[in-house]
Amino acid sequence: MKRDFLRISELNRQEIYRIFDIAKHYKSERTMGLSSRLLRDKSIGMLFNKPSTRTRISFEIAVYELGGNPIYLPGETTQISRGETVRDTAQVTSRYLHGIVIRTYSQGDIEEFARYFAHPVINALTDLLHPCQILSDCFTISEKKGRVEGMNVTYLGDGNNISNSLILAADIMGFNIRISAPEGYQPPEEIVNLMKNKDLLKIDTDPGKFINDADVIYTDTWTSMGSEAETEKREKIFEKYQVNSRLLAGAKKDFIFMHCLPAHRGFEVTDEVIDSENSVILDQAENRLHCQKALLHFIYSD
Repeated sequence: MKRDFLRISELNRQEIYRIFDIAKHYKSERTMGLSSRLLRDKSIGMLFNKPSTRTRISFEIAVYELGGNPIYLPGETTQISRGETVRDTAQVTSRYLHGIVIRTYSQGDIEEFARYFAHPVINALTDLLHPCQILSDCFTISEKKGRVEGMNVTYLGDGNNISNSLILAADIMGFNIRISAPEGYQPPEEIVNLMKNKDLLKIDTDPGKFINDADVIYTDTWTSMGSEAETEKREKIFEKYQVNSRLLAGAKKDFIFMHCLPAHRGFEVTDEVIDSENSVILDQAENRLHCQKALLHFIYSD
C-alpha cells in the first residue's frame, strides 16, 4: 500500500523519531561522500505551482542522491494551467512516475491528487500546511536542544501554514506551542480543533507574552505567497510583532531563533537577530535536505 505525506499528523511520534535517526545517518553519510541507491530506477515528479528555493533544491538533490531521477514540473508548463482536472493529471502521471512532490495553493487539491495518484504524494507546501518544513524544524530543535518534547516554542506573526503545522507537530511531539498574532490573523479553528492535547497551545495578541521562557523563537513572512496584494496593510498590522533586540530583551540567553526563509529583513525580523549567535537559520535550511532524504527513505523502504 502506498504511503502519502500530506500532513505531519499522518505520522506518530515513533515514526518521526525514526525519520530523525535516518536523517542523522544521511547527514553524516553525505559528509563522508557516500550515497544510497534506494530510489534507483525511480522517477519522482516535482509539480510546483509556487516559487521555491530551499524546497525545490533539497528535494531534487535528495532524490538524486538516493539514486532516483527528479523531474521538475513548473505548474505553468503543465495542462493543469489550462484547465485539466486534478483527477486527470493525477491518473495520467501515475502511469509515468513513481511518486510526486507537490507545492501548490489548495490543500484540497493535493488531497484530491493523492486519491487518484497510485504512488506516494508528498506535500511540499500548501496555503494551509507545510509539513516537510516542520518535520525538519523539529529535527533541528532536537539537534540544538537535545530534545523536542517539553520545549517552549514561541511563534510570532501570521497564523499561516507554518504556525498551523507547528500546532499539529506540538500535539504529536509534546512541545508547548505559543502563538502571538493579531486578531483576524490567528490560526484557524479547523487546525486548533485537530489537537488532542489543547493544553499545549496558547494564543495571544501580545507579541511579548511568550518571550521570556521561550526555548525557540520562530517567525515567518507577514505576507505569504498569494497574499501580495495585502502587503502594505499587513506591514502596518504586524509591525509590533517584529523580532528585534527590544522584544528579546527578556529572552533566555540560549534561545534559538528560527525562520523558514525567505526572510524579509527589516520587517518580521531585524539583521541583528537573524545574524546573531542565537540564529540557527542556516542549519535549519540545510536540514531540509537531510530530512527530505530521510522522509523518502521512510516512505519507499516500508
